[in-house]
Formats: sequence, structure tokens, C-alpha cells
Amino acid sequence: MDILFIITIFFIGFFGSFLSGMVGVGGSIIKYPMLLFIPPMLGFTAFSAHEVAGISAIQVFFATIAGVWAYRGTGYLHRTLIIYMGSSILVGSFIGAFASTVFSGNAVNLVYAILATIAVVLMFLPKKQLPDQPANQISFHRGLAASLSFIVGIASGIVGAAGSFLLVPIMLTVLKLPTRVTIATSLAVTFISSIGSTVGKVATDQVLYGPAIVMIIASIIASPIGAKLGQKMNTTVLKGILAALILGSAIQIWVTLFT
Repeated sequence: MDILFIITIFFIGFFGSFLSGMVGVGGSIIKYPMLLFIPPMLGFTAFSAHEVAGISAIQVFFATIAGVWAYRGTGYLHRTLIIYMGSSILVGSFIGAFASTVFSGNAVNLVYAILATIAVVLMFLPKKQLPDQPANQISFHRGLAASLSFIVGIASGIVGAAGSFLLVPIMLTVLKLPTRVTIATSLAVTFISSIGSTVGKVATDQVLYGPAIVMIIASIIASPIGAKLGQKMNTTVLKGILAALILGSAIQIWVTLFT
């Protein structure tokens, strides 16, 4: 790989993983459009939608490990919710990742755009600001959490994302969890989801390992830094950053599909 190409991929991985660690997502919502559009803008060969999905799947796996590690001992990781949503989304992501081989590149982008649009709508729905509290004091509807995460897993497995950009709005709006518990717990659920996506993408030969390794290195460095910063930031600011990222990505993909 050309050194400038490596630097470009590293920058995309670092920037995306820093933001993803800060707002509690795996990073695909940021890195998917960046990988799709930035390399050809700089004169490099463009990745296909399937290649971007494959790279994203592996990168999210390592970024979320690093992010969850940064939240250990904070009391914000809801272990019961992680078990219910994690097991459901893992099964769904396996199904979606293997099913993605029958989708065209435009179809993969369309699924991504639809997911991002749903996430935007959920983020902007009016919701009550809940005070931060330890995860072990919070209850949730177990059947609803498992069902929604299974559906998210199927869709996210198709695009190589772990679904965290949709899980976060669902946890905030539907399950009504406090922001910091949502951010920490979504990283853990996203890690579990990324196992299914990664295995599926590798098994169906959709991964470019050179760019993926560069992205992994950037993720391991940047994600914990973002997570530590996110623990100190105002929760309203964190939600605003996430909403802006999702909205920008959704608009960009829709414009590409129609042009």
C-alpha cells in the first residue's frame, strides 16, 4: 500500500474511533461514509460498498473492545441488558452478514441510509432527560430489548456495522435509559454484535486485510481516548454530537444514492 494511502486510512480510523468512543458507538456511522468518499476524493481507488462493510466490521470489533475497557469499573455497564441485547443482536448479525452476499453495492448503501434515517428520527424525538445512576438500579423491558436488538443485528450485519448508531437512540428513546449507561452498555452490545458481523464478512471473503489492519491500529489508540473524554463531558453535548453525526451521514448517503 502507498504510504499516503496508509496515512489516509489511519486518519479515518483514528478520527472515527475517537468520536465513536466518546459517544458510545462502534464508529461505522462515521467511518462508513468516510471510507466510501474520502479515498477517491484524494485520487485513490475507491472501495466498493462490500469492501467498506468488511473493513468496518473488523474495525468495530477492536474499537469496541477498547471502548468497553475504558468503561470498566465505572458502574455504567448494565450486565443484564448486555446479555439480553447482546445474545439477540449476535444471532441477527450472523444472519445479516451472510445474507449480505446477495445484496448489490447500492442495496447495501440503501440499507445503511435507511438505518441512519431511523436513528436520526429516534434521536430527535422529544425525550425526558434522565439523571445518571448506577446500571444495577435500572430496569428494562427484556422482551422488547431482545426483539429490537435482533432486528438491528440483521440490518447492521448487512452493512458491516454493529448497529450501535441505532442501538443508542433505541436505548435512550424506547428503553428510556440514562445517557451514560446507554453509552457504556451500547459499546458492550456493539462488541458482541461485531463478532457476528466480522465472522460473516471474513467467511464470505468481503474483507481487505491491509486497510483493515491500519484501521484496527488506529481504533485501539483512539477509542479509549474518546471514551475517557466522553465520561467527563455533559450528556446533552454528547447526544447533540451523536445526532449531528448520524444526520450528516444519512444525508450524505442519500445524496449519493440519488446522484
